[in-house]
Amino acid sequence: MQSDAGELLRYRRSVGAEAVAVFADVKKKHSAHAITADVDIAETAKAAEFFLADGVIVTGISTGAPADPAEVQRVSASVGVPTIIGSGITPENIRRYEIADAFIVGSSVKVGGLWSSPLDEERARNVVRAFAK
Repeated sequence: MQSDAGELLRYRRSVGAEAVAVFADVKKKHSAHAITADVDIAETAKAAEFFLADGVIVTGISTGAPADPAEVQRVSASVGVPTIIGSGITPENIRRYEIADAFIVGSSVKVGGLWSSPLDEERARNVVRAFAK
């Protein structure tokens, strides 16, 4: 996927959607890590903020894998926009991410914890209960 902040922001303005937030995934879990391994995640987050991202998303290394809490801390301390956890949130680990501004929850609230499965209402309730605590 090739990103172009200028093109995206111009399009957002042209369709009158300035109220629609744009979040940038700075972990790049689906890209070649060997190529980007030497790029610090906090620097990537700062670049996303510079290019007017409304928030930055930190994920784990694959779908459903938890984000590294130390990376979340570094990113949050480096930017002035919201830091969002984009993968791996469970009732057991949600407290490790108290610094985050928001969570994207998917696999952990699906039947068997599999992203492609239907929603498991009890698993969803468990995440909500853990968040409330």
